[in-house]
Amino acid sequence: MGVMAYNKSPQTSGPGQRQLRVGETVRRALSEVLARGDVHDPDLNRMSITVGEVRMSNDLKVATAYVLPLGGEGQDDLLKILGRNKHEIRKLVAKKLTLKFSPEIRFQLDLTFDQMDETRRMLSEDRVRRDADAPDRDTDEA
Repeated sequence: MGVMAYNKSPQTSGPGQRQLRVGETVRRALSEVLARGDVHDPDLNRMSITVGEVRMSNDLKVATAYVLPLGGEGQDDLLKILGRNKHEIRKLVAKKLTLKFSPEIRFQLDLTFDQMDETRRMLSEDRVRRDADAPDRDTDEA
């Protein structure tokens, strides 16, 4: 048996439990800060923002927040407004966390809703429905 099997890094298979747990904690804190209007920016406080997910870097020093304005309107403005307020947002989120370091927060548009709409559209096509409804030929041979 090779020694290589014992040296596999757990990070190659996706985020670890700690990354997932911290990411969810940051997501909740960030959602609360944005929902309560704690940031001193009237443009930001006028927006309803959904924080779909927060992914943490391996060292937990960078948090990438996937955000979307409610209804999808004003996506370009959202990233600009969040960008100009990221330092204040970071301080407000840090107060709600019990981490040794406050992670840098980077914002990205959450495209999962668009991807779900595209998947629904594809699944509604006649050609795809025919293929999905067709009996599986491999299992009928027995």
